[in-house]
This record gives sequence, structure tokens and C-alpha cells, in this order.
Amino acid sequence: MTVDRAPGLSVRLKLTLSYAGFLVLAGVLLLALWLFLMWNFPNAVVIRDTRSGIGGAFAPGRSGAQRAFTQVAIIALAFLLVFGLVGGWILAGRMLAPLTRITDATRMAAHGSLSHRIRLEGRKDEFRDLADSFDTMLARLESHVAEQQRFAANASHELRTPLAVTQTLLDVARNDPHSDTGELVDRLHAVNTRAIDLTEALLLLSRADQRSFTRELVDLSLISEEATETLLPLAEKRGLTIETSGDPAPVMGSHALLLQLTMNLVHNAIVHNLPDQGSVSVTTSADAKQAVLTVENAGKRLDPHSVATLVEPFQRGTGRIRTDHVGVGLGLAIVKAITEAHDGTLTLTARPAGGLSVTVRLPADR
Repeated sequence: MTVDRAPGLSVRLKLTLSYAGFLVLAGVLLLALWLFLMWNFPNAVVIRDTRSGIGGAFAPGRSGAQRAFTQVAIIALAFLLVFGLVGGWILAGRMLAPLTRITDATRMAAHGSLSHRIRLEGRKDEFRDLADSFDTMLARLESHVAEQQRFAANASHELRTPLAVTQTLLDVARNDPHSDTGELVDRLHAVNTRAIDLTEALLLLSRADQRSFTRELVDLSLISEEATETLLPLAEKRGLTIETSGDPAPVMGSHALLLQLTMNLVHNAIVHNLPDQGSVSVTTSADAKQAVLTVENAGKRLDPHSVATLVEPFQRGTGRIRTDHVGVGLGLAIVKAITEAHDGTLTLTARPAGGLSVTVRLPADR
């Protein structure tokens, strides 16, 4: 959350002007003191000309006047000392007040209060830049924590489902010893496979989020060919055609993760397609700054406002065609995590004719 501020004086300049003003004020007080002494103690000092006639020297006057001048000077110096300490303390406090608010907000964040914001008033300077940056960090951290909490709740729910189904099947088999064990084994195998797929997807998502992978030179065009060849039997089974085209698109990244990204996109395009005579298009391109991978599929028309939510974990799109190949609801979430781990951008667009267009842009290796 960045606050637009009008340009203002820097803290360094403010401190400089404050201290300079304070010194000027101290000089004025000294001058006033000198005039006061000269006016009230005219015999405290006398001026004696030098032999050359140039300049002069101070000579002591009467001893009583000297003692009075000394006492007044000591009192004046003590007053200036106290005035300087009090004035410096007040000035420093005013200058450091924003830093105190930032420190208090830091302590609150350390104790788990991420909803607090500093919202420092005034024009733009170093302290306000720091406060705005801290507010932005807190907003992102709060959003990330909330997202992680939702993800943990959804993951727990998704993992609990196959375990609950397994428990139910086992309870039924134990209560009915004459049940068909072959059917039971098949159903348990399917449920266990789903649980394994979900666990592996969660581990892959965590690996992408942590960016714990080695980067190497990867060509997205070759990866797209590998992914489409692997998933071609599934496409043919559903009566779909897959078209691949494009230019070499070299990037620096993880071959395994980028292959998983492309596999997820192509698999998603195959599964969420027309019942028959559907199509999938995979293209790659590159320029001096970025490499682009685009996967498009035919299908029903999608609500443009709900397309962005498809990258959220466990979002499968209620208006899309669902089969037994739908997966665990982490396909596009994994794509998003891998894309961000490679410093790229992910764009989802609902096609006017129906279906979805997904574009991944990654920094090109040139």
C-alpha cells in the first residue's frame, strides 16, 4: 500500500536547518547578553589602544565590576547550557518521532499483529519513505499469511477426503466379510492414487515457492514438444487435436519445473475442452527481453471475472467440463508458483469463442 505524497525536505536538510537555526538563536542570545552587560556594567571592561594604533585590547576595570561580570557570565553560560540541552532534546524528539512510530509498529508486527499500519502523515522524506515501505511489506505479509492459512485449510480438507473414503471402505469390508474384495481393492487403489498425486503436487508447489532448484539453459519450444508428445495419448482418447508451433525460446530455469508447468497447462487444456472435436494450441516465441509460452484450448465460454481465480489452489472452475482426469485442483496453482519462481508473469484470458488462453512470460536468456 503505497501512499502518494508531495515532495518535501529531506531529514538531513531538516536537521541541518534546525541545528543552524538553533545556533543562530544561541548567537543572538550571546549578543543580547553582551549588550546587556555593556549597558548595565559599563566599567566591567575598558578598551586600551595598542602602541601601533591598530586594534585594541581588553583591560580589566574595577575589581568589583569584574566580579559582577564573572558571576553574570557564569550564570549566562549555565543558562545557555541548560537551554541547549533542553532545546536539543526537543528538536531530536521531534525529528525522531516518526522513527518511534515505526519502531512501535515493528514490535507489534513481531508479536503477530500484521493488520497495524503506520500511515505516517506529512510530505515525502526518508522517514515517510521508510514508513510507506514498511506498510507495504506488512500488507503483503498479511496477505501471504492469509493465503497460506487458506491453503493449509484447503490442503487439510483435500487430504482428509481420501483418508475418510479409505476408512469408510475398510469399515464396510470389515462389517461385511462376504463383500467383493476385488472391487474393494480397486477402489482403495484409486483413492490411494489420488492421495499420492495430491501429496506430490503439494511437495512440488512447496519446492517452487521456495525456489530450491538449480537453473540451467532451457528451451521452452523443446519442452512444449516433450509435454505434448507425453500427453498425446490422452488427447487422442478424447478425440482432440494438439498443434505445436513457434520459435526457440531459451530461458534460464529448472528443466523439471518448466516441464511440469507445460505438462500442467497442456493437461488442463485437454481435460477442460469440448466433449469431442476439441483442439489445443501450444506456441512459443521470444524476443530480446522475454520468452513466451501460450497454451489455448476450445471449450465452453468462461466468465472473464472468474478466470483469475482459477490459479488459486483447489479451484477447478465450476462451469468447466469435469471428468475423472480433473486432478487435485493444484494444476494452475503450480503453474503460477513455477512462473513466479522464474521471475515471470502468468496471464489467463477467456477466449471469446470459448475456452481459455494461458500465457507464460519468462525472462529470456540472451
